[in-house]
Amino acid sequence: MTSEPPTEPPTEPPVEFSAGVPRLLEAMRSIGTDLELRSTLDRICATAAELSGARYTAIGVMDEAGDDYSEFVTYGVAEDLMERIGVPIRVQGRIFGHLYLADRRDGAEFSGQDLHMTRVLATAAGMAIGNARLYEAARQRERWIDGSVAVTTALLSGGDAGDTADPLSVVAEQARRLAGADAGIVLVPAEGGGLEIVAVCADTPSSRLGVVFPATSPVVAALLDGESVFMDDAATESPSSSSDLADSYGPLMLLPLESGGRLLGALATPRARGARRFTETERILAAQFASQAALALVMAEAQRDRERLAVLEDRDRIARDLHDVVIQRLFATGMMLEGGRARGVAAEVRTGIGRAIDELDVTIQEIRTAIFALQQAPTEEPSGLRTRVLREIKMAAVPLGFVPGSRFVGAVDSAVGELTEKNLIAALREALSNAFRHAHASRIDVVVDATATLPDGTDAVRLSVADDGVGVPEGGRRSGLRNLSRRAEALGGSSRVEGGIGAAGGGTTVVWQAPLDPELS
Repeated sequence: MTSEPPTEPPTEPPVEFSAGVPRLLEAMRSIGTDLELRSTLDRICATAAELSGARYTAIGVMDEAGDDYSEFVTYGVAEDLMERIGVPIRVQGRIFGHLYLADRRDGAEFSGQDLHMTRVLATAAGMAIGNARLYEAARQRERWIDGSVAVTTALLSGGDAGDTADPLSVVAEQARRLAGADAGIVLVPAEGGGLEIVAVCADTPSSRLGVVFPATSPVVAALLDGESVFMDDAATESPSSSSDLADSYGPLMLLPLESGGRLLGALATPRARGARRFTETERILAAQFASQAALALVMAEAQRDRERLAVLEDRDRIARDLHDVVIQRLFATGMMLEGGRARGVAAEVRTGIGRAIDELDVTIQEIRTAIFALQQAPTEEPSGLRTRVLREIKMAAVPLGFVPGSRFVGAVDSAVGELTEKNLIAALREALSNAFRHAHASRIDVVVDATATLPDGTDAVRLSVADDGVGVPEGGRRSGLRNLSRRAEALGGSSRVEGGIGAAGGGTTVVWQAPLDPELS
């Protein structure tokens, strides 16, 4: 008969530890009452100090990679005392961080009971930190989702169809806010290759707008291939070709703006040197945001194209109606009036009919101008003075039967102000109309001189419209010439009639001049 060895009784915790259990349980309860990570860490530090009698405590939480601390919180800690003692904080066997205690208030050494209670507290702290991290991750995902929705809403809510910089500014602003970055930067493919900065959101005005990074840069090449680039210290990790952007920054995310295999550009979110590096979760969320932003940009572009097409179709319809219906009816009315004037009626009636016919001619010219404007795409740049003058000459060539000559002197597009330009075009239209209706000319020369000077020395633009016609008849109507004078005088200029370019000075030359910019005169 064999006897079994006696069973050893379970190890009882020290009496001192048992006495501290109520305080330990209360401490464990208190540190789990908050879901904010920072306040949870503050509470753990304060609780550990109270429970162990330590004068100084600190807690460091490891980042997702486990390479460094992502958070480090202290309680009464001096730097030279930080590493006197540390207890690992574990969650499911994985080290989440370290809890540091130093310098008991009573001057004694930390006992086994202190270490035992601190380990129990560290276990509870690990669970509290895990819960706080899950809560923070959920909130972080919610913020990025809300940011993506905000970008999509802003881009699809309308705006100036020709303004492409504004949508990109919205993307830069939201990316900077969500990533907690010092700046949000959007780059697009440059004409000559590489990537060009087109939008920057930062606290201070940026001088980097328009900077182009060459395609030979490894970073740019990766982005153009649709690959993301992450750096912990851009100033030391980026190649020299992109150092102009990276010199003043630390952690950096560079993400392609790509949708449906089409690369629209790239998004950069740099943080200051020495700032916390981007976590793996932040990188994933930022990449998802960039994809959503790229899709929103494509959708916004398609929406603008549809709106632009609708406007063009509507303009084309209006132009056709004006040309095919309105102008034809005006021509028919003019022919009816001409027929009535040819029949023997009183002189005053013939004069009235002639005046009505002249007004119809002017109306037809104005409608043709409107048709030309309607056929111009809404996103085209406003025409300069030279283009507008040539346009008027081209339209006048139809009733004249020939194209008047034209000559320009000086910087007519840049020197002439908007108000003077508007009135000069009206004066040209009036002068060409007079030449067609009254002069019976076979030749007309138009000169626009932006280097002229008024009698008082003011810089001016001078319009000359010379013809070889019959000249201004004695007793003829001069309402058109009076209109020219009134327009010029209202701007501080003048208008006069001189001899023309016909034989022996025959014909008429209308000279109209006004200050380049009356508002500056």
